[in-house]
Amino acid sequence: MNPYVLLAKKAVENYIKDGKIIEVPKDLPEEFLGRKSGTFVTIEKDGKLKGCIGTYLPTKINIAEEIIHNAVAAATEDYRFSPIKEEELPYLSYTVYVLSYPEPVKDMETLNPKKFGIIVKTAPFAYPDEDVVFDDRVPFKSGLLLPDLEEVDTIEQQISIACQKGGINPGKEKIIIYKFTVEKYE
Repeated sequence: MNPYVLLAKKAVENYIKDGKIIEVPKDLPEEFLGRKSGTFVTIEKDGKLKGCIGTYLPTKINIAEEIIHNAVAAATEDYRFSPIKEEELPYLSYTVYVLSYPEPVKDMETLNPKKFGIIVKTAPFAYPDEDVVFDDRVPFKSGLLLPDLEEVDTIEQQISIACQKGGINPGKEKIIIYKFTVEKYE
């Protein structure tokens, strides 16, 4: 099993069984400890989504902690699903996404829903010719969609779904779009 996926699985199983968040294992490869990045953890049971939570920017000191915390959150805090139960653990599969730093989209033609994930944010005020990337300016709403999802084949579909997830009406609200790539581990 991939070490990223194994870490997510261990974190979820330990939390569900013992109610405790695991410590970062000492035997992890250096890339887990010396790298910071946003991560998403997706949990499925029988091919159906059971939870998906993540961060598009790093919030922890390394990706190991990011994965541990996002895995537990995906198992217990995704509002769309009931928390994972212990009897479900043997039937779960995990996917871990390590995200690149988001960059503003200046040309829609550079988007590709199979290659890039997107973040759509409402703009509380205009950003004329400014490369604003996640500073202290807090947008009112935002939605994120990971890349290469089944049945998302066009840029328009991708933007529409990300807007729906964020409660954004792109016909009435000014939006800013960011793109990112992922390293996907199953």
